Amino acid sequence: MTLEDLHHALSACRRCADAGYFIGSTPIFTLNAGAVFMTVGQAPGRHEAEVTHKPFSGPAGKRLFRWLAEAGFDEDAFRATQAMTAITLCYPGPHPSGRGDRVPTWAEQKLCAPWLDGVLAQVNPRVLIPIGGLAISRFLSDPRNRVSPRNRVSMTDLIGEQFESDGRIVVPLPHPSGASQWFNVPANKIRLARALAILAELRNSHS
Repeated sequence: MTLEDLHHALSACRRCADAGYFIGSTPIFTLNAGAVFMTVGQAPGRHEAEVTHKPFSGPAGKRLFRWLAEAGFDEDAFRATQAMTAITLCYPGPHPSGRGDRVPTWAEQKLCAPWLDGVLAQVNPRVLIPIGGLAISRFLSDPRNRVSPRNRVSMTDLIGEQFESDGRIVVPLPHPSGASQWFNVPANKIRLARALAILAELRNSHS
């Protein structure tokens, strides 16, 4: 399967809808051949689903690209040349509490997992940037049991460090949601700054 074939197959995917899960959008992602960096989020948000149909283009995306700007990335150039995807590619709907978006279920993650594997194989990025606990767990947990509700890692222990997974460099970032309390801890701001410094070094070495 070529990257173009994968793009068409992803765009037409109905796996979760056919399995009876609420899907608030068609799959949302950006794939560019030759991408060195690839962000992996949790799932698209409501703004992405209803307005822009582009990954990380809502309020959380604005914060993410402010961070990436600190590492030397321009948003337009990044979107045009790099890859952006997620653990699940369709908007999962609002959280039952009405605050934020619903976290994709384990079953939904399993249904979408082959697509992420396909993107990794076709784009073959050198640097992965998992964003938030769900994506971080996908790449920095026990590889024998990656997609499991019991398979979670502590984001705080990993932000600000560089790892390797399946021959790729992994630099995790926290989720840029304004609802997160993680940023209220001064030590976490230092961890984030360290992660952005790592990304800046990687950007310079691959430019």
